[in-house]
Amino acid sequence: MMRFDLLHDCPQTKARCGRLHTAHGLIDTPVFMPVGTQSSVKGVNHKDLEEVCAQIMLSNTYHLYLRPGLDVLSAAGGIHAFMNWNRPVLTDSGGYQVYSLSARRKIISEGVWFKSHIDGSRHFFSPESVIDAQRIIGADIIMAFDECTPYPCQYDYAKKSMDLTHDWLDRCWQHFERTAPLYGHSQSLFPIVQGSVFEDLREASARFVSRYPADGYAIGGLSVGEPEEDMYRITAPVCDLLPRDKPRYLMGVGTPYNLVQSIALGVDMFDCVMPTRNARNGMIFTFEGIINLRNKKWHKDFSHLDPDGHAPVDTQYTKAYVHHLFKAKELLAGQIASLHNIAFYNALMKRVRLEIIQGGFQAWMQTAAQKLKQRI
Repeated sequence: MMRFDLLHDCPQTKARCGRLHTAHGLIDTPVFMPVGTQSSVKGVNHKDLEEVCAQIMLSNTYHLYLRPGLDVLSAAGGIHAFMNWNRPVLTDSGGYQVYSLSARRKIISEGVWFKSHIDGSRHFFSPESVIDAQRIIGADIIMAFDECTPYPCQYDYAKKSMDLTHDWLDRCWQHFERTAPLYGHSQSLFPIVQGSVFEDLREASARFVSRYPADGYAIGGLSVGEPEEDMYRITAPVCDLLPRDKPRYLMGVGTPYNLVQSIALGVDMFDCVMPTRNARNGMIFTFEGIINLRNKKWHKDFSHLDPDGHAPVDTQYTKAYVHHLFKAKELLAGQIASLHNIAFYNALMKRVRLEIIQGGFQAWMQTAAQKLKQRI
């Protein structure tokens, strides 16, 4: 069974350091999860993910349901066997895709009708069917089915959406309790806090989901266009209300600066497509700031992408070389930048954990945070 050990607290902030025990290995927190939406982190093979210390991968139920299909995943023996990845996996339930496919779906109390973005075929997700799908996929951590509210939205809509999410959570939990894992390892169901940017709704949702004896809890519906200040304003009281002895997962966030600020509020787990998506457009992240390798200023810069050695040896390419690859439209450019960014995010989490353990997190954050978001 999953277990979370809370190991260290930062006395000046709400940052903490822990260890999550899963059937497929240990996860040191705070942790960043690279996004492998379709059981693949774009442009990065699994061996390289392991070399840069990726502890867990995120995949998506909606996409895996459509392609390759649950029959394929069942025949393969679950997602770990299917993609030859023997570390933990988390699957999002598809709630975000319900949000992003607003022109292709219809929400009713029973669930969601939607049209496939691949071929236009019509499908239905219910809380029960989403749990069944995630049982078949076989991830270590599975998410409750929720509605991710858009930003901006009216208070009345946000409350109605939150109430629907709570109803769906109850159905998810009951069905999760009635069913069993399929591949010989345990699974944990995380409820999701919703409520848009309205603090009273968020607090009510945090209290509601805390009633369920889950192994961890998620905060959804943020990083969808709201100002950063609103994201932090909402995250802080939610973390205060969620159980202290369980991991807290802020979904879909974000930049290195966002991660550090959110860790200071008490968040333990993150995921975001940004490291790889932005990498394919030439953006890399470093401890000194953000670099756009497409800019001409790098065309004769023969310093390494990561002169401090946070990336693996085989990505110690120069800025000039990767700039050239982007200009030449070589596929290797995006691969190098993607691996660099994932390595950097993991190095950032490792540094954060060290600072929390040694008691220097607040002082380090005050100097490091501004560098993380500056453009070089």
